[in-house]
Amino acid sequence: YSHGGRWFWIHNTGPTGCLPYVMDRIPITAAEVDRTGCAVPVNEAAQYFNGKLKETVIQLREELTSAALTYVEVYSVKYELIANARKHGFVHPLRACCGHGGKYNYSRRFGCGSTIRAAKGKEEILVGKSCRDPSVVINWDGVHYTQAANHWVFNRISTGNYSDPPNPLTAACRR
Repeated sequence: YSHGGRWFWIHNTGPTGCLPYVMDRIPITAAEVDRTGCAVPVNEAAQYFNGKLKETVIQLREELTSAALTYVEVYSVKYELIANARKHGFVHPLRACCGHGGKYNYSRRFGCGSTIRAAKGKEEILVGKSCRDPSVVINWDGVHYTQAANHWVFNRISTGNYSDPPNPLTAACRR
């Protein structure tokens, strides 16, 4: 704002408790997993953060009267995609497309693109491989969404239906 910025599109965080990276690293009990398979405590922390972010945006609107601040509710859009993946043309909503092994196709040791050296040789073997069809998978590498999933999310949030104020992206940069 102090450098001339007047139009801000501020996304909240998504359901981080549904990321393969998180599900693989944080010990979660069965009682802490929701019907979608996501980590409830982690998603509750994300929702708490989002509530505080929205409060901050509201406060900034009062302080920065020459600015247009649009708060975008990404969490609910991404959770809808994960919870109803098949309905939206996706499969395996909690598995990474590019990775290696385990329930979530995610490994701390062998990430997307990781290689290992073959025994008694110099040849490297790719172990962090891509899935066959990323266009039907939500998560790319345990953290980031695939191009197809990002496209699906963008098509929803750009309408303004998940924004406060409810302006489409084409009108978000106007006062």
